[in-house]
Amino acid sequence: MAKLRTIIIDDEEPARERLAGLLESNPEIEVIDEAEDGEEALEKIMEHKPDLLFLDIQMPLCSGMEVAASLPDERPAIIFCTAYDQYAIDAFETNAVDYLLKPITRQRLGQAITKAVKADTATRSRMGHASDGLTVPTRFLGRRANKYIVIPQQGVFYFSTEGGLTKVHTREGFFWMEPSLAELENRLYKAGFYRVSRQHLINLDHVEEIIPVTGGNGKARMADGKTVKVSRRKMKDLLERLEFE
Repeated sequence: MAKLRTIIIDDEEPARERLAGLLESNPEIEVIDEAEDGEEALEKIMEHKPDLLFLDIQMPLCSGMEVAASLPDERPAIIFCTAYDQYAIDAFETNAVDYLLKPITRQRLGQAITKAVKADTATRSRMGHASDGLTVPTRFLGRRANKYIVIPQQGVFYFSTEGGLTKVHTREGFFWMEPSLAELENRLYKAGFYRVSRQHLINLDHVEEIIPVTGGNGKARMADGKTVKVSRRKMKDLLERLEFE
C-alpha cells in the first residue's frame, strides 16, 4: 500500500520537529511538507493535495477549524493535534479521523495513524463512483494573489467562469476558485443557487431585480449592483424559482 502523503501544520516549530521525528520511522507515512499557519496550510494543501493532515487548532491568521471547514468534500484525512481538549466536539463534527492532545505519545500516534489508514482505504474504494448524497458546502475557499479567503455561502452573490477558471463574487470583490461552474451547479442547486447562463451561477437570495431584454433574454441585477445575463431558455425557470421558493 502506498504511503499517506502528509503535511504537518503547527505554528510552533519545535512541535513540528517533534512530530516529524515521531513519524519518520513510520512505514505508512510520508511527510511531504509543513506549514506554520492556516493560510500557508491552505496554500500547501491546494498545491500538494495530500492524503493526511496533522493539524493544530490555535494558529494565527486562520485557525485549524477554519482550515478544515474550507476543504472540499474530497479532502485529506485530518488528525487534530492540540494542547486543548475543549475543541474535541467541534473537531469531530468536521469528520476528523482523530484528536490528539499534546504531548503526543508514540502509542497514541500509532492508533491515530491506524484510523487514518482505514479511512484512506475506504475513500479509495469509493473513488470513481458517483454519489447521490453530495453534501452542500457552507463555505468556499477563494484565492486572490497569494491569499486564501474563507467565504460563507451567504456571502456569495454569484459565480462566473472566465477562460475556464471560476470566480466567486462577494461584497469584497471577486476571488478565484478551484471547482468548475458545473460542479458548483450540481452541489448548490438545492441551496438556492441557479445557473442562469453558461457563464453565471447566481445566489437567488441576492437577486434584487429581473430585467427582460428584447429577444427573450434577461438580466438579473444582484445585491452588489451588478447585472448578469440570463439566457432565453433560463428566464422562465428563473422567474418560477424566484416566485415559489
